[in-house]
Amino acid sequence: MDSNRLSANIYSKLVNEEDARVCSDIDEQACRAVPGNFLLMILSHFFSKLGDALANPKVVLPWVMEALQAPLYLIGFLVPIRESGSLIPQLFIASYIRAVAVRKWVWVLGSLMQAAAVGAIGLVAWTLDGVVAGWAIIGLLVLFSLARGLSSVASKDVLGKTIPKTRRGQVNGWSASAAGLVTVALALMLLFSSTAQLPPQAYGLLLAGAGLLWLIAAAIYARISEQPGAVEGGGNAVVEALKRLAILRSDRPFRRFVITRALMLCSALSAPYYVVLAQQKLGSAASTLGLFMLASGAASLISAPLWGRFADVSSRRVMILAAGLSAGLGLLVYLLDSLQPTWLAIGWMLPALYFGLSIAHQGVRIGRKTYLVDLAQGNRRTDYVAVSNTLIGLILLLLGFAGALGTVMTISQIILLLSVLGAFGAVMATVLPEVE
Repeated sequence: MDSNRLSANIYSKLVNEEDARVCSDIDEQACRAVPGNFLLMILSHFFSKLGDALANPKVVLPWVMEALQAPLYLIGFLVPIRESGSLIPQLFIASYIRAVAVRKWVWVLGSLMQAAAVGAIGLVAWTLDGVVAGWAIIGLLVLFSLARGLSSVASKDVLGKTIPKTRRGQVNGWSASAAGLVTVALALMLLFSSTAQLPPQAYGLLLAGAGLLWLIAAAIYARISEQPGAVEGGGNAVVEALKRLAILRSDRPFRRFVITRALMLCSALSAPYYVVLAQQKLGSAASTLGLFMLASGAASLISAPLWGRFADVSSRRVMILAAGLSAGLGLLVYLLDSLQPTWLAIGWMLPALYFGLSIAHQGVRIGRKTYLVDLAQGNRRTDYVAVSNTLIGLILLLLGFAGALGTVMTISQIILLLSVLGAFGAVMATVLPEVE
């Protein structure tokens, strides 16, 4: 059996379809390459997500910086830089990507830059300490985040050009499920390993290994068969960026999508507060962290393929259901903390609620990614991705100050506030048009 036939067989089993060449909005030449491209995307995203797990800015990088005795105020910048740094510049990056006919190479460049940045962070962990190490990691994380922005803009466009409409959600779903499997394995290692803290050199090797994974991802992604696309719309980055912002005024469905996506950020922003609340109720044992990692990974492993398949039917309904679930869980946490706080002190309760939140977040994430790709056609997809991601990056920075509310609100009240925003997001999604 040749590689093409093997790819077609695996593809048809993953999408549960005998005819592996059902295409609705890509040309015949791209259609013939769909099975191979589908598997290559899943594999490349698997390795990049594995790298993400090994260089997690919410877990691994804070531990590295603490081990290196970096200042606490620098540790607080890790997540905002990692997320917003990759989103905000996309409006300007898009002008240059528009001039590239085969955009898989932009993704490959971003992956190579991420590999270099993470490998360099590993070198910092091996050789430096204190304030110097902290600032070096922050600087390299900025480079890493910008590289993620390159890959993010390019990936949506490559996905839209190479995978038909009714299969895109499953690319995201299977990739996230594979990442969930890896997270489960890492969580089990944490649960059953010694609680002694690893030396900085061990973290250096870990991060170097993460960099190697991005190199593998780049090599796989480079094999994707992508036809040259339109290159109109290039030009001065600032001028073109300002022009693209005009689509928020002229394109009503896209404007509503951006508002909806902003409100649905609650599923991501609520997650750290579940962990903080657990630390208050259960302590900071490594086993508790392992339970949360296990909950997150298991949720991705179990739910992501299902959300992906559902998103190919109606990504709008996926967003409604997932945002509603996230909001409902936040309300439940608030009620339990207010009325029966001892219940949250039960060892499995908050990890179980976090498991539900992680399922909801996977739905929100896969639903809005699939919706955005299907909403746009052709070269306009790059504009949609760049404008929405840049605006969401700015909003993320603003909502990141929610932690400051801890001086006047309890943790469960902050979760409730974010959940109310998520509920409004679910309501907003009901007026979005169907795009599948």
